[in-house]
Parts: sequence; structure tokens; C-alpha cells
Amino acid sequence: MPQRCLLALVGGLVLAAAFEPVGWAVLMPCGIAALVISVHGLRPGRAWIPSTVFGLGFIYAVMVWMRSVGTDAWIAMCAVETAFFVPLGLGLAWSMRHRLWPVWTALWWVGIETWRSGWPFSGMPFGRLAFATADTPWAQSLPWAGMVGVSFLVALSGTTLAWLLLTRRAASRRALVAVGALVVVTLAPAVAHLPLDETGTATVAAVQGDVPGTGLNVPAVHREVTANHVRLTRELADAVEAGEEPRPDFVLWPENSTAVDPFLDAQVHAGIVSASDAIGVPIVVGGTNTNPLDDTQVLNQGIVYQPGVGGGDRYTKRHPVPYGEYIPFRGNPLMPSSYGRLTEVPRDMVRGTTLEPIRIGDLLVADAICFDVAYDEGIAGQVLNGADLVTVQTSNAMFSRTGQLAQQFEISRLRALETGRWVVVAAINGISGVVRPDGTVVASVPARGQEVLVERVGLSTTITPAVRLGTWPSRFVMTFLVAHTAWVLITYRRRRRGTSPAPASTEAPE
Repeated sequence: MPQRCLLALVGGLVLAAAFEPVGWAVLMPCGIAALVISVHGLRPGRAWIPSTVFGLGFIYAVMVWMRSVGTDAWIAMCAVETAFFVPLGLGLAWSMRHRLWPVWTALWWVGIETWRSGWPFSGMPFGRLAFATADTPWAQSLPWAGMVGVSFLVALSGTTLAWLLLTRRAASRRALVAVGALVVVTLAPAVAHLPLDETGTATVAAVQGDVPGTGLNVPAVHREVTANHVRLTRELADAVEAGEEPRPDFVLWPENSTAVDPFLDAQVHAGIVSASDAIGVPIVVGGTNTNPLDDTQVLNQGIVYQPGVGGGDRYTKRHPVPYGEYIPFRGNPLMPSSYGRLTEVPRDMVRGTTLEPIRIGDLLVADAICFDVAYDEGIAGQVLNGADLVTVQTSNAMFSRTGQLAQQFEISRLRALETGRWVVVAAINGISGVVRPDGTVVASVPARGQEVLVERVGLSTTITPAVRLGTWPSRFVMTFLVAHTAWVLITYRRRRRGTSPAPASTEAPE
């Protein structure tokens, strides 16, 4: 067991190195193979041990950026995420008794990945295999199979590698057929290119105003942050009037470009209106607004400010961060809201529910705010409802010295591939950028940069198979987990009933 646990720990660390900021995506099959080999041959009652050790190495390394919030938060959150590797170990042990176990084990990985990405409290999607596939052949399957499908392909690559190593059939005909089939499935989307119809173009300006001082604490300098975005927008207006820049169709500000309610704070409201009037086009402002139905709650919104009119259409963040933007079970003595930095969350943020794209002039835009970009249903749902462009507003200032920025920007690139849409990212102090539907970055602003990106982007109404599938792949893999678990338990009970009562059976459940 110690050797198995050591192999599992190394495998977890290797898999974490596939993600930004290291970004060695080619290591993913090796990491998955190490996990499978460490579990191979163990009964379910012991298989969870190396699996959990693998999870410790992987989760704590890939999300080490959470230490920016606090070491205690990093330890607690990663402990919850690591717990999902206990049922994964059981599932791997059950699956490896089947003839086609590379497929079954890959399904278990994706099922557990999907589970932890949505539960509890909306889950934590960071660390999904698909999120490390930018600039790899796997990414070409995104418009066809979506994030769940691509994660499955990556996992299957790792489980097939484990099968080759365990059976020592690298040169056999069966192995060549299996590997050849996997290569064809992985590379076929690159050959069968999905045609995207461009219905027009638009010019978009993304503003990254930066955060004064250390750059880590937006609330402490929120008026300066808003003033930076107002100033840069007015400077863009001057450049447009001078003929140095094309007039954009709209301007995109990041999340928390105003950290107070812009409708209640006269100074902030005046600054936004002056910028909007100066540029003469709508500005999508990231604002934290008081819930009109309950002033003890707040809304994190992208608000369309029309020149000469004021606030218009808006998008509300669908996935507020638990313990960062709201306190689950606030008031429960077992879940104190006065511990440590939780005191910085005096009001709970309410999640948005709509999947309708926001209207900016004549454009329909799918918006996402910060961590929303890591969840599958939000952007895809808005695209399915007619959005011809995607925007991401983010304020990850507290992570500006970590790999979280690069991880999140990679997800934005992958959403472009998945949806077949241009993606415009406005970050408060990095990384902002404009991404083509093929995932290539047209322009970007690094962390702590202060700049306005003005780019012409394409518009499209093409619905990719991945968008049309929606959340059905997630439902399928979750159904698989439940069905396989039920089948194992039913089989075990039948075997127990068929066992002679003397002597009593001591067989452990499978």
C-alpha cells in the first residue's frame, strides 16, 4: 500500500502540472494512468486509500491559488474536494472488473468530476480535465462534445495507457486497434471542421483599469478603480474623435468596476454617465447592486448603460461564490458567519436565474461574470437563446499573483471553441483579452496592465452540437454513477442471499 500511495501522490501532482501556470497538458494521460495503476487489483474497501491520496496531491496543487483568500480557506475547500476521490476509488475498483474497464473507469472519472463541479453550493469546477486542453488536439472536440465529452476523451487516454501498461500488450493487435480507435476519435474533429456562419461584425472595447496599490483589495480603493475605468473610457472617446481608434459598438467594463450600487451612489453614477455620454455608445458596467426586493441582499450584475438614457438591460451572476459572496446557512451556530474573513461578507449575494442574453444596442450578448465561465449551462444557454457574441466580466484581483488568472483565461478560450463564438474578456487587473472561435488570442492585457483593447469581432448564429447538447452529457454521466452503484449493491445483496448461512459470509460489498 505505501508504494501505491506514493504512485498515486506523484500521479496527482503530475496531473496538476497539466494546468496553468505550468500547462504541460501532455501529462494528463500519465496522471490518470498513475491513479488507475495504484488502484488496480485492490478491493473496494481499500481502493479508496490511494485514490484519496491522489486527490490530495491533485486538488491541493491545482487550487493552491486559494491561499490568497486564506490558508484556512484553502485547506477547508480542498478537503471537501478531495473527499470526492473516496467514491472515485470505489468506482474504479468496481469498474476494473469489467472487460471494457478503460471505458468504465473513464466514465467514473468524468462522473465524479461533474459531481464535484456542481455540488455542494454550486461546486468547484476548477481542475476539470477539459480546462487544461487549450492548444491540444483534444480541444478540437469541444464544439462537438462539450466539456464533459472532452474530459471523457482525456480520461480515456489515461485509462487506455494504464491498460497497455498493466496488460503489457503494447505491440498486440488488440492494443493497436484500441489505440488507433482512440487516436481517430481524438483527431477526427480537427479534420471534420465545423463550419461557422458569420452573420456580421462588431467593434468592442474591453477596459482593464487596474487596482491601485497592491492590486489585491478592490473594496479598499473602489472609487479609484471606478475612476480608472471612467478615465480610460473618456480617453478612448478622445481617440475616437481624433480618428485614432474606431468607434466601438459598446464598451465592456469588468466585474466590480464599481463596488457600490451605481444607482444609489451619486458620485459613481455621475462618472459612469459621463463616460457613456463621452464615448456615445453603451457601456456594460460590472456593479454590485442592492436587491430591489430585499435590501439585505445584493446582486452582482453586468448593467448596460445607454448614453443619454442610463441603466438598461442587465445580467445577474448565476454562481455567487459561497463564503466569498454569500454565507450558506447564515445564522446557524454550527456555521458561524463571524469567523475570520467571513465578516467581510455582511450581505448575501443572490444568484441570477435567467438564460436570456443581454441586449446591447442591436446585439444579443451572452455574458458571464467571473466564476460563471467555469459552469456549462450559463453561456451555452444564452447562446442557444440567440446570443451571437460572448463577454466575460471578471474581478479576480485577490488572485493576481497566482495561477488562477491563467487558469480562468484558458477556460474563456475553451468557451470560444465550445460555442463557436468570439469571446471578449474584461478583467479588473488581468487577464483581459479577445479570443477567436478557434481559441486563438487576438489581443490581451497581462496582469496589472492598464489598457483598452479595441477589436473587431465576428458575430454568428451557428449552434454547435455541444451547445445543442447542453447539460445532457452531465446528466448522462451522473445517471451512470447512480446506475452502476445501484447495480453493484443489488448484485452484492443477491450474492449474500445466495450464500449459505453457516458459516457466515465475511465478504465485503463490491
